[in-house]
Amino acid sequence: MTIARQFADFLFEFRALNGPAVEQAKTAMMDLTTAALAGANEDATVATRKAALSVWQHGNSPIWFTPHRTSAAGAALVNSTSASSLDLDDGHRAAAGHPGASIIPAVMATAAECKCSTNRILPAIALGYEIAVRVAASRDFGTLTTLVSGPWVGYGAAAAAAWLRGLEPHAIEQAIAIAGSTAPNLSAIAYSKVMGNHVKEGIPWATATALVAVELAAQGFTGPVDLLDNESVFNRSRLLDGLGAEWTINGIYFKPYGCCRWAHSAIDAVLALKAEHGTNTADIDAIEIDTFSWALRLNNEVAPRTTESAQYSVPFCVAMALTKGAEAMVQITDKDLTHSGTIALARRIQLRIDPGFDATFPQSVPARVVIRTKNERLFKEVLAPMGEPTNPMGWAKLENKFRNVAQPRLEEQHLEMFLAAFRDLRDGELGSLMETLQRPIPRLLSTDACGRDNDHYRL
Repeated sequence: MTIARQFADFLFEFRALNGPAVEQAKTAMMDLTTAALAGANEDATVATRKAALSVWQHGNSPIWFTPHRTSAAGAALVNSTSASSLDLDDGHRAAAGHPGASIIPAVMATAAECKCSTNRILPAIALGYEIAVRVAASRDFGTLTTLVSGPWVGYGAAAAAAWLRGLEPHAIEQAIAIAGSTAPNLSAIAYSKVMGNHVKEGIPWATATALVAVELAAQGFTGPVDLLDNESVFNRSRLLDGLGAEWTINGIYFKPYGCCRWAHSAIDAVLALKAEHGTNTADIDAIEIDTFSWALRLNNEVAPRTTESAQYSVPFCVAMALTKGAEAMVQITDKDLTHSGTIALARRIQLRIDPGFDATFPQSVPARVVIRTKNERLFKEVLAPMGEPTNPMGWAKLENKFRNVAQPRLEEQHLEMFLAAFRDLRDGELGSLMETLQRPIPRLLSTDACGRDNDHYRL
């Protein structure tokens, strides 16, 4: 029996989700809504929205925050792009990547297309995380040339969608096989120096491909079902041990800042030092950051030209946190890229590899920061940045994160609708959130001369 088939049998026989995993799925839904709203008007999302409506035309699955509907694959592509465009989406230490921006849009789009009962959505999300994270964690990280999420999130998206659709084990096995073998390989990511592009981690393409894979499997299409059985690539025990007993969704982290997670410990450290000592950025001569080697593989441009490039620059993000504060870090904007104070400070930041920190990655993403001024040397070490399971943000902080994102984007009435929907979500009622996600945002939409909603809009 293949591992894909064992996954399929587990999904087919699944009956109930335990309490902590249910609560974490609710929290993940709220946080993913925040990330998607933040990215709804980014250039990548606007372009993807136009392309999806052109390629897939009409369907039953909503494109969030707009009146548009298209196929499940098309809607998931757009909503996943929106959720992942600002690097504000959740992640998982064992996977060293981002499952939520794929799994949740895939589940929501499939549920809308199939008119599934809302009581199946939270279990589907947890099942998707379970498969995706296990696949990602089973790899030998020492042999990987890139840690982008696109190659593995589709396993979970396909598994969740196939379960929602009630497919038989044989078809679920095929869906997993097709999704895994046709996911974007993102070959250029390992060597390209152009990190400031919209492809990023390839999460939206993997999500759309996964939903197409489910439909193909439902129609009898087949794939290489033994793709996970190669023990030189995938660790069998990490794939299967404890399956269904220790839910991986309980291990996800949430992000207070819209940038690569590998910068977060350093950001937390400098913000703490500034709060403790009242340090003026103009007085800083140099900042030294000890971290793990993968962080030095980022582009780390001190004067990034695009917001995407800025998200992958530890010096720029740390400098921006000091010059503009924590709330500004929820979303890096084009205006932030030209801030002379941020760039000047970023030039005074040095990154170094700490062998001890290196040995703990990807289980942890620590950093040690030294700020040097003319009069003092300030020191701070952060082993678990805010939002990790061991340093949680909690529902209230995540709701404040949503408010921070929503206030410049939504009218007060619309904002309150989301907050009410989150209260219902916490009580286990998902219908109002699904309805609110489908409400067009007035500030987002405009109408062309033919009376059609178009995508030449900005908040």
